[in-house]
Amino acid sequence: MSNIHWDTYENALSKLRSNARIALHFHPDRPLADTNCVAQGLLEQGTYKSQFETHISNGSPTAFLGGARDLWEKHLFNGTYHIDGATIHERPKYGSLDVMSHVDGPSPRFGSCFFLLSPRVSWRSTFTYGDSYTDRPEKGTYEEFDMIMAALLKDTFSREFALGEGGLIPSKFIHRLLYDLDKPYPNPINLMPRHNLDHYIEAQIHGEISLKDDVEILVADPSFKGTPIGSMLELLCMNYSIKLIWNAGYYLKVEEVPTDFRGPTMPALARRIEQDGYINARIIGEAVNDLHRNPANWSDRGSYAEVLQELKLLWHVLVRFGKPHATD
Repeated sequence: MSNIHWDTYENALSKLRSNARIALHFHPDRPLADTNCVAQGLLEQGTYKSQFETHISNGSPTAFLGGARDLWEKHLFNGTYHIDGATIHERPKYGSLDVMSHVDGPSPRFGSCFFLLSPRVSWRSTFTYGDSYTDRPEKGTYEEFDMIMAALLKDTFSREFALGEGGLIPSKFIHRLLYDLDKPYPNPINLMPRHNLDHYIEAQIHGEISLKDDVEILVADPSFKGTPIGSMLELLCMNYSIKLIWNAGYYLKVEEVPTDFRGPTMPALARRIEQDGYINARIIGEAVNDLHRNPANWSDRGSYAEVLQELKLLWHVLVRFGKPHATD
């Protein structure tokens, strides 16, 4: 009914396989047990580690043996990572396939910055349409990608929406694959963020991710410019020959934080951490680090885990409602 010829579909799928990159979203300033922060760990170690190794997560904080993530990985991969002799270092790393080249990335809920990997990494990855914990039937590899493409085309046909973008009908989506994916990564100046929280193709990457060999681009939030975190990101890109792009990020005035998204406590939390009347990625990260160093100072809001969850939800608010910073 969408009048897309089979050869056109095959050509579009070939373009996706050749050009789409997996994005790895992360918060560079989050504290780690063995280094000061994520950015320092990446800089010193030169590899992107799984949640079972870092013990931090911007999604489900259950990456430990017997935890929810451990159990759904066992189900998803049919026990492959649970055989005798398997180690946590072999666990898959999670990202999302960047098909639409949105300036804030394909799944910004998972971090203010993101790496874009070489397209060849996708050939050793598995994919699910949406988050794998929902156990949707649309799964695949690049060799068997038709179920995911069918779900994408169904959404663009019935909803005119997919991957966080509205007004997307099947022919327009196929056109994007055919003619946009092989273009250079867009300059973020004057491009608006998509604020996409929930609609993405999750990627599970199997094997080591080397910053030197596998990462091509780092897209970073401008709130870290001129800070120690920003300096680490710049040095990381220099050391590992990664192209650094500063996007427009997000900021949100405190009075614009809603009471009916991610809970009624969000405005009070924003007022507590605001600087000059607004919040951004750096300000939320500073609050997370203060919670890590001084949990007693936050006990009026609940336990350490509860406050950490609140700050994660405030990041979701910022992604959903934030405005782009002015770019140079």
